Amino acid sequence: MTLRLQWDKLAGALLVVALHAAALWGLWSHRLLPTPADAATLFVNFIAPPSPPKVEQAPKREPPKPRPEETPRQLVAEAPVTSPTEAVAPPPLPAPVVTAPVEPKPTGPVTLGAELSVACPERTAPNYPVLSRRMGETGITVLRVELDELGHVSTARVATGSGFARLDDAALSAVKTWRCNPAQRNGQAVRAVALQPFKFVLQGN
Repeated sequence: MTLRLQWDKLAGALLVVALHAAALWGLWSHRLLPTPADAATLFVNFIAPPSPPKVEQAPKREPPKPRPEETPRQLVAEAPVTSPTEAVAPPPLPAPVVTAPVEPKPTGPVTLGAELSVACPERTAPNYPVLSRRMGETGITVLRVELDELGHVSTARVATGSGFARLDDAALSAVKTWRCNPAQRNGQAVRAVALQPFKFVLQGN
C-alpha cells in the first residue's frame, strides 16, 4: 500500500514536469521567449528628479498698525530740578508798604479861642432889667454859645450865672440876636462854640 502511494506521487510529479516542458516548447517555437543570444542585459540607473526651483518668498509685510489718535500736547511748566547740595536762594522779601498815617478827621464844632463878640460884627448889648436896677442887682453872666455853619446862634445856655435869673435871661435874649462870621476848617465853614461874658453894672455906684 505505501509503495503504491509513492509511485502515484512520482507519476504526478513527472506529469507536471512534462506539462511544463511542453508549455515552454510551445512558447519557444512561436518566438514568444527570446533566445539567450537575443537576451540583453538591461541596466537601470536611477536619476534623481530635478529639485523644484526655489521660489523666493517675498518678505511678509505686516499690516500697518493703526496710528494712535494724536492728543493735543499740553505745555507743562516744570520747576528746574536742583541737586540737594545746590544752594537755592530764598525768594526776595516784598518791599514794605509805607502808608502815611491817616489823621483822624476832626468832628464836632470848632472852639473859638477869643470871646464870641470878636467874630460877631452884628451884636447888641443886653437890656438891663428895670426891676434889677431898682433892686441894685449886679453881676457877670457867662454864656456858652454855639454857632451853625452860617454864623447864626443855634443854641445858648448859661455856663456861669450872675446870681440873678433876670440878669441871666437878659443876656440870653441879647446873644440870640447876634449875627457872626462862620468859623472855617480847611477852607470850609463849620460849627463853632465860644464863651461870651456879660457884665451887669449900675452906673453911679
